[in-house]
Amino acid sequence: MPSPTASAAAEALHHADDLADFVAASPSSFHAAAEVARRLEGAGFTRVDEDGSWPAQPGGRFVVVRDGAAIAWVVPATATAATPVRVFGAHSDSPGFKLKPKPTTGRLGWLQAAVEIYGGPLLNSWLDRELRLAGRLVLDDGTTVLAATGALLRLPQLAIHLDREANDHLALDKQSQTQPVWGLGSVESADILAELAAEAGVDAARIRGYDIVTADAARGASFGRDGVFFASGRLDDLASVHAGVVALERAASDLAADHIAMLAVFDHEEVGSGTRSGAAGPFLADVLERLWLSLGADREQQLQALAASWCVSSDVGHSIHPNYAEKHDPVVQPVLGSGPILKINANQRYATDAVGAAAWNGWCAAAGVTSQEFVSNNAVPCGSTIGPITATRLGIRTVDVGIPILSMHSARELAGVSDLWDLARVAEAFFRG
Repeated sequence: MPSPTASAAAEALHHADDLADFVAASPSSFHAAAEVARRLEGAGFTRVDEDGSWPAQPGGRFVVVRDGAAIAWVVPATATAATPVRVFGAHSDSPGFKLKPKPTTGRLGWLQAAVEIYGGPLLNSWLDRELRLAGRLVLDDGTTVLAATGALLRLPQLAIHLDREANDHLALDKQSQTQPVWGLGSVESADILAELAAEAGVDAARIRGYDIVTADAARGASFGRDGVFFASGRLDDLASVHAGVVALERAASDLAADHIAMLAVFDHEEVGSGTRSGAAGPFLADVLERLWLSLGADREQQLQALAASWCVSSDVGHSIHPNYAEKHDPVVQPVLGSGPILKINANQRYATDAVGAAAWNGWCAAAGVTSQEFVSNNAVPCGSTIGPITATRLGIRTVDVGIPILSMHSARELAGVSDLWDLARVAEAFFRG
């Protein structure tokens, strides 16, 4: 593993600490989209609404939020009707649990939350840790408010005295053994939505709808020898979202004039992306069309711009695991702390091709960052990302990248501190062109 200079290590640790704050402020996809908007508005970006007009403002900065998704971009003063875009894409959701209808439940004197599994969480990682509830409440007048509790719930594991073989075959029933406790008393005297309403400062009786998920209540932290590790909930994929935000903040005032820099954060990647705020939905295409229309583009010029555009799809990938090396490719073995990864799959589960690989390596060289490659063991099925979806929907040149992590889809994942910072540096080089 390369030995970073003291100043580089300090920068990386500062970035990781900022990421810890970002994750703490983003316990749900809705909070993540709002935090992206808050950060960029603080950096001088101007927010526009989907139901309003979008005037052409060369040099202007815009932020759009749709549910748990956000798109932000910077138009250079010299932009024309055929100026291409450089999109850094990521997603705001993570595997976990989501509140069901009639969410207040329990028995035998315990209060529990009725939850449904969201995505593909590593279920046992959610045991015996304090959890938050977070998401959005929709009130009787149509108003949407964000709500988040502190540490409120826990999924207590059965003591080994009551299951002597627990260490040999721990497997949770997805219905009966995944309902967390959050208090004591009778179900008739409690309302878990009232806990959220109180945190949001609204009357629980006004709630008409909700999208509420669980999140790890502990703050992200650096640790290990020389602080090389960073553990946190929702690194998949807030590590990429945060890198994109930091890169856009840093690059916004000094961008090359031949492209539009854009950050696209989608929701629902963990469940297939097939929603109005997912990568398979129309959000990015709508934003691009309206952006180019505001610059006076006709259809011909829009297609010209798309043909010259790039998308970097950033999501986490697997680091080599020292205890399970046989699960990984025997030769291509990325490891924490040795740089971000270029994700490759022969069956196009990732969108990377030779042209994309060359471009990615060029951006890494420009940033002074070493990159690693990732490819799956042939006997272990490969996951996918928003990359192939974006390439298919728009025809835009796309490359899949990310950072290597361990404990993917755990309630608390593990990354390398230097990789987090290096990803942001490459994203900045990509935006700067």
